[in-house]
Amino acid sequence: MTSAKPTPGKPAKPRSEKRRPSWFWPLSMPVLPFVDLISKVTFIHPEKLPAQGPFLLAVNHYSEIDPLIVARAVWKLGRAPRFLAKASLFKVPVVGAALRATGQVPVERNGSGRATAGALSAADALVAHGRGVIVYPEGTLTRDPNLWPMRGKTGAARLAFDSGLPVIPAAHWGVQEVMGRYSKKISLFPRKPVRLIFGDPIDVSDIAARRNTPGALNEATERIMTGITELLEELRGEKAPAERWDPSKHQQTETGRFES
Repeated sequence: MTSAKPTPGKPAKPRSEKRRPSWFWPLSMPVLPFVDLISKVTFIHPEKLPAQGPFLLAVNHYSEIDPLIVARAVWKLGRAPRFLAKASLFKVPVVGAALRATGQVPVERNGSGRATAGALSAADALVAHGRGVIVYPEGTLTRDPNLWPMRGKTGAARLAFDSGLPVIPAAHWGVQEVMGRYSKKISLFPRKPVRLIFGDPIDVSDIAARRNTPGALNEATERIMTGITELLEELRGEKAPAERWDPSKHQQTETGRFES
């Protein structure tokens, strides 16, 4: 398989969201220079990130620092980087205020009625305000020993069902050279190359039409994970394992650190 090549020229033209005054400017000032110091991101098909309007961006997750690098990349393309964040973080002084000011999306990490209501509220806000949100369908750092995307959770699919929006898959590779999975050390020099590829939207509307049937969420989730994995195969120039890593089959916890 041939590795993906960056598209020629500069990233897509400046986007309107980046030009608007917002809390992202003062809050990003200490972060952006640091991210640019440790990584150099090359975009592949950046035009597939919508210039305006709501979107769901589903990304692979294998390093604790990759959200910063993905956020920087999305901001460079002119869209405000918003993530799904644990609802409990919004109750933390200062942190909660910063999350609210930048429009981060609170979610409950369980299957309760509050979690369902929160997903609906988040979906409504995305559409009403034309916002985008970055989601990690795996829910935590991949447990796959070779950093391939593992089995996904249903949160991204549920948000796609509730919002009616297609999911834009994306994959990055190179962040592991900046900071390994669960490492406590960040490699500062030399600056590490990172490639970020965007894919065509994944439409799950046909599955949403039967969302109340058994397996609908799992089917949509698998479609999303396949889209992300195929992009990562392109970046790495190799095939992912035929069977996606499932923590439950390897006696691993679903969240938090684990023994590899």
